[in-house]
Amino acid sequence: MSFRNFTTGQSHGFGGTYLKLVPGEMLVYSDVFDDPNLPGEMTVTVRLTAVSVGTEMTVVQENVPDVIPVEACYLGWQDSLRKLAGLVEPEITG
Repeated sequence: MSFRNFTTGQSHGFGGTYLKLVPGEMLVYSDVFDDPNLPGEMTVTVRLTAVSVGTEMTVVQENVPDVIPVEACYLGWQDSLRKLAGLVEPEITG
């Protein structure tokens, strides 16, 4: 998988392994970047919890390379979730 920053034009490839899956509750996976400037292996844990108005999602990223600002992680998740919403939310007209 890869992603591109449209502002800078830079792109990064990465891969990983699914480590744990509890349907409807939790997903744990690893991320390893192809770029040697982004060393190490990150672990991402996504937890889903039913709440009265839908589903709460909690994401924890561990071992994020030092060169990636925490703010960029938050921004990346927000952008990804906005794009996902655009794909799955119905367009109600009239």
